[in-house]
Amino acid sequence: MRIGELARRVGMSTRTLRYYESRGLLPARRNANGYRVYDERDLRLVEQIRTLRDFGFELEETRPFVECLRAGHPEGDSCPASLAVYRRKLAELDVLIGELQSVRAQVGVQLARAERARDELAADALVPDGPEPRCELGG
Repeated sequence: MRIGELARRVGMSTRTLRYYESRGLLPARRNANGYRVYDERDLRLVEQIRTLRDFGFELEETRPFVECLRAGHPEGDSCPASLAVYRRKLAELDVLIGELQSVRAQVGVQLARAERARDELAADALVPDGPEPRCELGG
């Protein structure tokens, strides 16, 4: 298949595929008239790259998976280098999850404080001659 068909089948632009080729992730084979040609193995390589990119992997992080596929492993992730990338990515995700949990806790504290302040203002407004409730954001 030619580059246009490969692009259509994987839902990518030909420019992206040429970039992958320039990075050494996609083989650069050409037929007699100079057109790039690809086969089902190349389709599988690009699908693997796309899946990993969709999961948040950087392009260079896909290289061990591509090399594993080229070595004949059907899934591309059973090689030691691929497994190492998975482990690193999980460690990164664990750090990010921890950071998000911390931010979530801080937002929860701020929300509780804001709700208490709102409730105090509402209670003061019920007292004769108490202050009028006002929104700090509304002026």
